[in-house]
Amino acid sequence: MLDRCLKTIGTSRLPGFHKLSMKERLLKLKEIAQLSEEDIQLLSREGPLPLEIADKMIENVVGTFALPFAIATNFLINDKDYLIPMVIEEPSVVAAASNAARMTREGGGIRAQATDSIMISQIQLVKVPSPYTAKYVILERKQEIMDLANSTNPILTKVGGGVRDVEVNVLDSPVGPMVITNLVVDVKDAMGANTVNTMAEAVAPLIEKWTGGKVYLRIISNLADRRLVRAWTRVPKDVLGGEEVVDGIVYAWAFAAADPYRAATHNKGIMNGVIAVALATGQDTRALEAGAHAYASRSGKYSPLSVWEKDGNGDLVGYLEMPMAVGVIGGAVKVNPMAQLSLKILGVKTAKELAEVMGAVGLAQNLAALRALATEGIQRGHMKLHARQLAITAGAAGKEVDVVVEEMIKRGAIRLDVAKEILENIRKNPSSS
Repeated sequence: MLDRCLKTIGTSRLPGFHKLSMKERLLKLKEIAQLSEEDIQLLSREGPLPLEIADKMIENVVGTFALPFAIATNFLINDKDYLIPMVIEEPSVVAAASNAARMTREGGGIRAQATDSIMISQIQLVKVPSPYTAKYVILERKQEIMDLANSTNPILTKVGGGVRDVEVNVLDSPVGPMVITNLVVDVKDAMGANTVNTMAEAVAPLIEKWTGGKVYLRIISNLADRRLVRAWTRVPKDVLGGEEVVDGIVYAWAFAAADPYRAATHNKGIMNGVIAVALATGQDTRALEAGAHAYASRSGKYSPLSVWEKDGNGDLVGYLEMPMAVGVIGGAVKVNPMAQLSLKILGVKTAKELAEVMGAVGLAQNLAALRALATEGIQRGHMKLHARQLAITAGAAGKEVDVVVEEMIKRGAIRLDVAKEILENIRKNPSSS
């Protein structure tokens, strides 16, 4: 199989590929990967993200990649209505979020609070004869460190952000002691990675000079445990389908609290909502995922990010707490016109408000999944939408899609081979459809 792949692509060693224009890269790719003219036209197609902008955002660009852009409805967050832009490929997520949001309205909607936009950048110092002496020396010059770090971003300090504290920890690592300096920074409305990394780069030479040690890493931590969002909702039992459904949801949560195998899927449901909004608004989805799952493991055991309880009235109460490092300025947010449009649709002006919205969406998404699991099961609604994807993949178009979907559901067989068979029968006997 490897030989066949190599014959197809020739070699992946392409010196100077990054120096070529996008058109030249496409021609090179066409030649090596044996692409058709239709393939090249697909890659060359202009979308909401202009190719010229995409080519400046990352390296070796040959096109853009589209995903469905949808709007989740019914969200009432902190007494304010929101239309939620979501970008996701998975069926039923948007519908489920909208339905859960509708249910939460009956209890007053979702309340959410985000903390200040505090991020941490770490400076790793090694090869220090006396680590605790180094810690003392660094902390003794805390103000000097803060002043230097803040000087790298005068605009941030002008709007009230900047370094809030300097922390130093001595770690016992597998290769010996390390002295880690944490810069604790309020990055305001930015996600903050570039800001705190630049600060760490500026400070590192001084730490080496003062301690005689060697600095290696100077990098942000994506465990943003000082930049949290907390969301809460109460859903009347009658809206959910009765107290038995409430009990089922609480039991489903308790399963996740007891078993990391279940907790991983529980949290994936939360992240379905969070990441769909993150993609729409141009956030760093990998940082959000890393932070969420690290936070879920902070006790030493992987646990759910949410808690579901039954109150004294028999109603369902949900609470979510997780890191939410997002921004409304800088990076892809400002470059990508679709991210700007999403923020316009949301109507958010600050990173704090965006974090609150995303936390609320995560909680609603979690509610939708747990209710489905506790009642008819997750597959019923999901598979109907999945059937549409299979019908389209099989080649169905227009009214054919609905006919193929209905027949697959009727047979109880949601598979591509079945979709192809049904479509073939429809086209052989058009009158039967």
